[in-house]
Amino acid sequence: MRCHWVDEKSELYTKYHDEEWGVPKHDDCELFELLVLESFQAGLSWLTVLKKREAFRKAFDNFDVVKVSQYDEGKIKSLMENASIIRSLAKIKAAVNNAQVFLKIQKEWGSFDSYIWHFTYGKIIKNQDDNMPVKTALSDTIAADLQKRGMKFVGSVIIYSYLQAIGVVNDHERACFRY
Repeated sequence: MRCHWVDEKSELYTKYHDEEWGVPKHDDCELFELLVLESFQAGLSWLTVLKKREAFRKAFDNFDVVKVSQYDEGKIKSLMENASIIRSLAKIKAAVNNAQVFLKIQKEWGSFDSYIWHFTYGKIIKNQDDNMPVKTALSDTIAADLQKRGMKFVGSVIIYSYLQAIGVVNDHERACFRY
């Protein structure tokens, strides 16, 4: 059995749930990719983002944080013309800005992984009931810190989704085989 929110008619969504969601991630490239994708998801469904994930990878240089941090107005314009991705100027500019902040965090902490996991002392927060929140004190704290550092589109709800995606929070329902 899977979490109730999984649309089992969608092979893409089912595979994401079964193989990725809630699995602890420690690779900075993967952490950056999911941070960007979560910020693009704001106001949309996660399935919409998943369907465009490969196009995002291609458009954003496989989420190479150094390359993204150096995007200029010409690259931003070409992204805005790319019908394969979500075309939001504010979100595209936020991705570039957030890449720059991500690099500063890497420099300060040695890796973004060290930074993001320090909030839980490297421990996974496991859901104790099936009432999944949309944000928590933890996501409030991390969102506030990221915003203080200059990141955009990283409110507490987005950060909570991010923590679920990267496995800091395991919100699989108790009846789910991934719990």
